[in-house]
Amino acid sequence: MSWMIYGASGYTGRLIADLAIDRGERPVLAGRDPAKIAAMAAPRGLPYRTFDLSDPEEVAERLRDIDVVAHCAGPFSATSEPMISACLRSGTHYLDITGEIDVFEAAFARDAQAREAGVVLLPGSGFDVVPTDCLAALVAAELPDATRLDLAFQASGGISGGTLKSALEGAGMGGRARIDGDICAVPLAWRQRDVAFPSGQRRVTSLPWGDVSTAFHSTGIGTITTFTRLPGLDRMPARASGPSRALLGSAPVQRLGKAAIGALVRGPGRGHRSRSWVEVYAEATDDAGRTVSAALIGPDTYDLTADAVVRSIGALNAVSPRAGAHTPSTAFGPDFVRRLHGIKVVEPA
Repeated sequence: MSWMIYGASGYTGRLIADLAIDRGERPVLAGRDPAKIAAMAAPRGLPYRTFDLSDPEEVAERLRDIDVVAHCAGPFSATSEPMISACLRSGTHYLDITGEIDVFEAAFARDAQAREAGVVLLPGSGFDVVPTDCLAALVAAELPDATRLDLAFQASGGISGGTLKSALEGAGMGGRARIDGDICAVPLAWRQRDVAFPSGQRRVTSLPWGDVSTAFHSTGIGTITTFTRLPGLDRMPARASGPSRALLGSAPVQRLGKAAIGALVRGPGRGHRSRSWVEVYAEATDDAGRTVSAALIGPDTYDLTADAVVRSIGALNAVSPRAGAHTPSTAFGPDFVRRLHGIKVVEPA
């Protein structure tokens, strides 16, 4: 099977490429900057192509002989739509590493087109949302009548510039949760609760996360809140949410913030990642007050992402999910997360 990493010269793209080589794969490397892509591909002995995403028909021509593209060039709010459009034209399966709610929703809105084209659309094939999505599906299977779902994570380690740019965009949109089936605007940090992570009890605070979109498609549960443990966020008063959102969402702040991130932020190194970890918690509740919870602990989020993408490529070939828009758990089953390196699941209880 032929596959391509688009955005291969970015931080996460490089991690995916190097892991793929370690596992005997030979992906085509691609991106819009000829010098950067050539400099990465040549020492690795990999084929490469350079093109931008301005013309989906031209992009489709570059993908005609590619079975799957792993799209790693964010911000996905700008790049996902043209790449998906090209994949639908060329018959190429699509996966990405987005965490953006609106990008997920846009992909699911193209489910019928993808089915007609015989294409699998699999956004969120990395840390967001593979572990949270699979854990959500596991607890939902244990409590089929669940009506509410809380998902939380905490992570150590650093962060890449691309992830920070996406986070800046998301903060400018304010808080979001799914309530009775609909994605709704809510104040930033509108809920707090205690969570039993594998390492112990922690206080977490709500924030918009990709599972607000994806967990509904995976579980059918209509009310979903996502949380993280982030020092300082738990002290934000609800009345500050509106002004903070307005400031962060302004064009000058977005432009200057992204420029500063691009100039100053580099992703964590191998040594730092080897000492980092992530924990995820899922809790489903039904109208009678019954709950089922589960948790997992895993490696650094960027190493987890690279592993999940490479394994997703293989699973697309081995499992052959039906054409259409998917979450990781609807494509490969809730147990897909157990196949990732270094993951330990604490069973539903």
